[in-house]
Amino acid sequence: MLPTRKELLARAKWMRANPTEAERRLWTMLRDRRLAAFKFRRQQVIEPYIVDFVCFAERLVIEADGSQHADNKDDARRDAFLTAQGFRLLRFWNNHVLGESEAVAAAIFAALPVPHPPAAARRAPPSPVKGEGFGALHA
Repeated sequence: MLPTRKELLARAKWMRANPTEAERRLWTMLRDRRLAAFKFRRQQVIEPYIVDFVCFAERLVIEADGSQHADNKDDARRDAFLTAQGFRLLRFWNNHVLGESEAVAAAIFAALPVPHPPAAARRAPPSPVKGEGFGALHA
């Protein structure tokens, strides 16, 4: 029997309050738009599952897994469901997150598109054409 939405939300809330050390390390990398300004959420319900981290804008799910996930048939079924919903998945072993955090951050960054320039840069006037800038007046 599948858990109800209320049960899933209560479980996700508990998981946010009690993260594993690997989840805590990943959240430090992802929170507050720290990674290329992409917004991630943690312990998010995507019925009937709870994912560790998700960027909805890029449909990217990130999972930190312990040894209980090795060759897990439930994970394969869950991954197939999420993929069918249009999500891409990145899975990292907890010891990889804890021991090679920079490599994990680089892998996540590589899975994201190149960010657009900040809004202020899009509104700035273009650079002057040759001969129209400050230097042209003093030449």
